[in-house]
Amino acid sequence: MRIFIELPTWLGDGVMSSAAIANIRANFKDAKLTFFGSAASTALFANLGDIIIDESKKSKFRLAYLYKLAKSQPKFDAFISFRSHLASKALAFFIHARKSGVYKPINKSDHLVVDYLNFSSKALNIDILTNELELNFTPKKYTKPTLGLNPGATYGSAKRWYPSYFADVAMSLSSKFDIVIFGGNGEKEICDEISEILTKNQISHKNLCAKTSIKELASYIAGLELFITNDSGPMHIAAAFKVPTVALFGPTNFTRTSPYNNPKARLAHLNLPCMPCMKRVCPLGSHECMKELKPALALELTRQII
Repeated sequence: MRIFIELPTWLGDGVMSSAAIANIRANFKDAKLTFFGSAASTALFANLGDIIIDESKKSKFRLAYLYKLAKSQPKFDAFISFRSHLASKALAFFIHARKSGVYKPINKSDHLVVDYLNFSSKALNIDILTNELELNFTPKKYTKPTLGLNPGATYGSAKRWYPSYFADVAMSLSSKFDIVIFGGNGEKEICDEISEILTKNQISHKNLCAKTSIKELASYIAGLELFITNDSGPMHIAAAFKVPTVALFGPTNFTRTSPYNNPKARLAHLNLPCMPCMKRVCPLGSHECMKELKPALALELTRQII
């Protein structure tokens, strides 16, 4: 059996789709899988099947690109897309598999992991045999207990806690942990700001911003003793490995995208009338949901889980 899987674009959504993909694999144990999506999301499943990186956004004729892609592939028995774009519906039509489904929320009040599971099981008419996130990476073995800081968030600045707050927490915990800073290519400025504060205060640390592949990032995060992070893709990687986590939430809906089924995770958030606004940039200009979320709260939640 051959199954074509279109992955979500964002890293975090890709991780959250991993439970549904694990369930598909549990139902079709001998299936040959082909994964199609962004470079970030496909990297999560590179050892589970064939990988096709989506280059359609670079094409002037996106539908023509998808049509050509579909016709270059062998016949598939099933097609499932975890995206809800019109282009995904077109791709489903071009693939023309016997079983097919393009993501449509079943219940927006459910966690996205649960929604992905319910959608895919209904679309493919399969049982839910597993509901756990599943990433196949080997955790890094650190020589000392290590604290990871993740100050970035790809979606927008509104989701980001302040570099000085991350640095304050790191300095408070530096006697107990080695410190590592993680970040992507577009997050170097905020990672460097944390690094500069720590250096000025003579706090030893490593700044790995923009220095890791997805595979390396997952391995590094999986081996951490503690992770302090914004709502982001790396936060969901930590959830997959049950890493003790303090997850910082401001404008986003934590009932929908919190660390899934991680008993060692704690959510740091306020309860403001404007939350969750779901905006990339604070529409009020005050960014109160993150500005008033002080380091003391993150430290208190840290004490609860370590």
